[in-house]
Amino acid sequence: MPKRLILNADDYGRTLSVSAGIRKAHLDGIVTSTTAMMNMAGVEADLRLALAECPRLGLGVHLTLTAERPVLPPEQLPSLTRLAADGQSFPKLADLTRNARSVNAAEVKAEWRAQIEKFTRLTGRAPTHLDSHHHSSYFTPEMFGAMIELAREYRCGIRLPVAGGVSLEAVVDGLPDLSFLRPMLLASTDVRRPDYFEVRFYDQQATAAALDQILANLREGVTEIMCHPGLADEALAAVTTYNRQRAAELQVLTAPGLRERVQAAGIELISFAGIE
Repeated sequence: MPKRLILNADDYGRTLSVSAGIRKAHLDGIVTSTTAMMNMAGVEADLRLALAECPRLGLGVHLTLTAERPVLPPEQLPSLTRLAADGQSFPKLADLTRNARSVNAAEVKAEWRAQIEKFTRLTGRAPTHLDSHHHSSYFTPEMFGAMIELAREYRCGIRLPVAGGVSLEAVVDGLPDLSFLRPMLLASTDVRRPDYFEVRFYDQQATAAALDQILANLREGVTEIMCHPGLADEALAAVTTYNRQRAAELQVLTAPGLRERVQAAGIELISFAGIE
């Protein structure tokens, strides 16, 4: 079985600089896929640029519950917006993790469908796959079930919610027991997803040496590496502390000769559309 690799850049549309960095990471580096935050102000223009400049870049939806305002009117999402300070926006990550069990799953599914529908209107096609900002689609069985149902509805893939050797509880503070994920995955084998999910290329571990180690130990089958490249600027610094780190990731992912080294190692770069 060949080794096949998806490099997915999260947060497309978060800011103009993030989107520009992701396009550069695809055109000049090894990023093959991205997921768009459909509730961000500049995402429409950013998606048009992606379609025009990066026709081979896989485009999915980064389902969002913890940043900015929802796509649907806030009054249609009372169990979510009541957790936010202004009653109109999405809650902070800590508030959602603490209160995830009290959130109405039907509201979540409706908002996520609105985000996907906005994507399809703007791109003219279904997303290649679904994943989620801050991994919120894996917080409860109901949220994960909504994600699976939407993936079936739009005939797209999903991110594997179980990272080899690293639990999501270790990635996101305050998560409840996630033991429900594995049996739900076994019951949804009709939904496409990679065989492995790699979360270690992040922050201080997003180095050339760390990436080389991941690539050297890549297993047969399909692996997704999650990444967050971008161009650091003041607009990005105003909305997230993960700012300069994105520029560092971009530098690693576009290093001279990297694409050729990956190919020489017998690793095939694909997007989620290439999962058989």
